[in-house]
Parts: sequence; C-alpha cells; structure tokens
Amino acid sequence: MNARPAGEISRPAVGTLADRVTAELMQRVRGGAYPLNTRLPTEPQLAAQFGVSRTVVREAISRLKSEGMVETRQGSGTVVLDTKRNAFRIDALGGQLDVRAVQEVRCGLESEMAALAAARCTDAQIARIQRALRRIDDAVADGGDGVAEDMAFHAAIADAAKNPLLTSLLEFIGHALRDVITITRTHEARRLDFFRQVETEHAEIAGAIARRDVEGARRAALKHMQASIERLNAAEAGGTHSPTAT
Repeated sequence: MNARPAGEISRPAVGTLADRVTAELMQRVRGGAYPLNTRLPTEPQLAAQFGVSRTVVREAISRLKSEGMVETRQGSGTVVLDTKRNAFRIDALGGQLDVRAVQEVRCGLESEMAALAAARCTDAQIARIQRALRRIDDAVADGGDGVAEDMAFHAAIADAAKNPLLTSLLEFIGHALRDVITITRTHEARRLDFFRQVETEHAEIAGAIARRDVEGARRAALKHMQASIERLNAAEAGGTHSPTAT
C-alpha cells in the first residue's frame, strides 16, 4: 500500500493524538492509499507507523467506523468501505453535537442494554462491571476526569448484554459519547450534589445487574440517563456551560 513512512503525519500537530491519526487515516482512505475492500494495517502496525499507542489507533479506527469508512469483519480485520456512500454521522447533524439529543437516544439504548446485561451476564462480567465502577472513583480521586473510566463502565455493561448490535451501536456513537461524557462530567465535577448523584446512579445500575434484576436494571439506567438530562438543564440555567460541543 502507498502509506507514508512510519511516524509521518501530514496534518499539523493540532488536537489530540487520536484526532491527528484519524485525520491522516481519513486522508489515506479518501486518497486511495487504502483502496475499497482492502484491509487497513493491523493496530500494532499503525501504532508503529504513527509512533502512538494502540489505544490511540483503536480510537481513530472507531471514529472511521462511525463515519462509515471502514468496518471490522471477523477473520478479515478492518476493511475499507465505499466512502462515496451517504453514511449516517451524528456529528454532522446541524454542525454541532447536541448533547441533550445524544442523551435522549441513550435513554433507550442504555436502559435496554442494562436490562439485557442483568438477564445474561456471567459472574465474570459482573465482576468486570464492578471493577469498572471502582475505577471511576479511583480516577477522580487521583485528579482525573473519569471520562475514559466512565466509558469503560458502560462498555462493560454492553459486553454483558451479549448483543453484538448493541455493542456496535455503542461503538458507533463512541466519538460523540466521549464528548458527551466529558461535558456531563465537567458539569458534575462543579457541584458535589451532582457528583454524588452520578455515583449513586452508577451503583444502582451495577447493583441491579449483579442481582440479575432485569426490570430494576432497566429502571436504574433510564433514571440515570433522564437525570443526566436534568443536570444538563440545571447547568445551562446556571450559565455554567452550553449543552453543545463543536
């Protein structure tokens, strides 16, 4: 393939590493360096090319998936799709990411995901959800924002639901979801009552799943999503932050 030399990123050094790798991969796909129906290099190969971690590469590929540019096929790796097709893009709806709109979509997605997790989870998956929950608190205690850990908590629930389509949907909105969680956690960090509410809501979801309480898990997840919208409204009314992200 006509990939650039290892470590060379043609775009200016702006944004996060994931932003830069995403932009370069998009340019390569659109420019024909990775033709239709061919496989992208593996994660380790791309990480070596760009001089970044595999986590950064994974995030960049997730963004390409959300753009409809690639898909992962079992046994074939990540394959380039027809970039001329009209792919659905969350971040293209009106030019701004409407945080409240994403949270409204998550009301249905996350509540059903939690219910399925309660019905289908293994003991090992329950333990993973509990570990993910503790890591949010650990990250915040260490001075972090807890965004990656929050996403990992919801991803653990998606995995326990054992529905590949739900997992794919969560992955599809991953880029938007990261922005949304960053904004909501920023609001919550400014008010101790918000922060405590989120802790309680997460614990209720995890607890219901651990008890294999299907309806309880569904209610807890829906309550969490609806409460997050209420907190956005309260933050907007207080003038702390606009509920959109560019």
